[in-house]
Amino acid sequence: MRTDYHFWHKAAVPVLLACLVSLVLVFVPGLGGNVKGATRWIRFPGFNFQPAELAKLALIIFMAYSLDRKREQIRWVKGLIPYMLILMLMIGLLMIQPDMGSAMTLAGVAMVMLFAGGMRISHVISIMLFSAPFVYYAIRHKEYRWRRITSFLNPWADPSNTGFQIIQSWLAFGTGGISGQGLGEGKQKLFYLPEAHTDFILSVIGEELGFIGTVTVAAMFFLLVHRSLRVAVYAEDNFGRFLALGIAVLLGAQAFVNIAVVMGLLPTKGLALPFISYGGSSLILSLLAVGILLNISSRMRGVP
Repeated sequence: MRTDYHFWHKAAVPVLLACLVSLVLVFVPGLGGNVKGATRWIRFPGFNFQPAELAKLALIIFMAYSLDRKREQIRWVKGLIPYMLILMLMIGLLMIQPDMGSAMTLAGVAMVMLFAGGMRISHVISIMLFSAPFVYYAIRHKEYRWRRITSFLNPWADPSNTGFQIIQSWLAFGTGGISGQGLGEGKQKLFYLPEAHTDFILSVIGEELGFIGTVTVAAMFFLLVHRSLRVAVYAEDNFGRFLALGIAVLLGAQAFVNIAVVMGLLPTKGLALPFISYGGSSLILSLLAVGILLNISSRMRGVP
């Protein structure tokens, strides 16, 4: 928050390179950490670090830096190629881990920033159509991803296995009612609901604080995104605008997807709820992103 955000303009390329190196280091034996079949962490003495969280912010910083310098070029296919190559490289490294949730988040944030920068809608549609077969293959090729789709469509077909998590989430929300069971009084987190401290922590909030608590959390995220977009509109330069926009989209998209997943509106993706889900890497990078936003907002001009 106290660091001039223009520092990130100078550091954009080094940060991106450091991010790419860290995404490769997770595969180094003895350094990368494997949990439940996923290799997503770098082990340090006393803590683990998840490079995928750094990748999200690093891509936003780099794209804001590049769009500030070469904005006019992205109206043409030739100008889009460097962005697509970097994005494909990062997505490829994330898919190998595997971490499809973070990969899809990166793709979504990148598309919004490019579109805001002037990319033609025809190019957006073309990229989506080109990517669709690869996304389908990535889902169909992995049995656990396909099971997530089928359990999303009909969790009651296998309530004790693939549909168990979302059913327990619904039970948590239903038990909470309007005002909840009371802070700390939830039972789902103790015996039933898987990943209650990470991906499905909102279900615990719904059980303990009820509809009121759930809506309050959702409203706070809405307010955060609204204020972040306001910062993007009134930032003093294009770099600040694109940087604030990317952060707003990142935080908003992760919150929206997480909330939709725990309510059964989207298939399970494994994305954390920013600032709330357990996980040091996610928390630190989210706080860093908000710190950058606050610095941009402190320099806004022409605010009515």
